[in-house]
Amino acid sequence: MSETGETNKETIRRLFAEVDRGNVEAAAGYYAPGYLDHTSAPLRRQETGREGLRRVFALFQEAFPDVRHTIEDLVSEGDRVVARVTTRATHTGELFGHPPTGRAVTLTGITIFRIVDGLIAERWAEGASLLEQLGIAPPEPGATGAAGGRG
Repeated sequence: MSETGETNKETIRRLFAEVDRGNVEAAAGYYAPGYLDHTSAPLRRQETGREGLRRVFALFQEAFPDVRHTIEDLVSEGDRVVARVTTRATHTGELFGHPPTGRAVTLTGITIFRIVDGLIAERWAEGASLLEQLGIAPPEPGATGAAGGRG
């Protein structure tokens, strides 16, 4: 494995560690200012760029303060890192205007990160739907009360 590959993998390990600590600012700092998210999940249409990430991270930190990520596999080639991750959390805070359900959720997914100069420039993700597990849906883009209105 190249030094760059190991460095890129360490970037992803540190990112998940900061998310698990609830450190919203540090987590957002792992993303490039012009970051692009290619994920089709409804929430990703709510926010864009690094500032959008801060709001999304804060929203989920409030709703799932006990979130924990387990990196099952981490593979790097060139400027790409692929992470297979299991996420566990309990819904103990409001999410999109929905009160806490108290439900424990377990999500598995695979994410591809493109890293440029040590920052995440792009992301593609596939996996189980958190909102489906909770039995709720996010607001439509542009609706009042959406994640973009928090801050």
